[in-house]
Amino acid sequence: MKKIEAVIKPFKLEEVKEALTEIGIEGMTVTEVKGFGRQKGQTEIYRGSEYVVDFLPKIKIEVVVSDANCTPAVDAIMKAARTGKIGDGKIFVLPVQEAIRIRTGERAEAAV
Repeated sequence: MKKIEAVIKPFKLEEVKEALTEIGIEGMTVTEVKGFGRQKGQTEIYRGSEYVVDFLPKIKIEVVVSDANCTPAVDAIMKAARTGKIGDGKIFVLPVQEAIRIRTGERAEAAV
């Protein structure tokens, strides 16, 4: 099993969710986060004063999938989240040692 963590632009969330649903991935965790990379924030004006916003709003999506579904899921996220502009985000793939459904006690891929 693999855990896919994707940090994307907020307005791309619905497109990514639909893309994952289309390939049969239903469960996900979504968190509102802030951060920056090469984008380095942006300058905004508030009440006539200019200030720098270092941390930009992003969405973090976490999905646990079988090894067989990992590549299709990553491809779906990349396709749906891409704008071609700086700040599109990142995708991280991590190994998952175990998954346990609390309600039933199911383990491994049955728990996902």
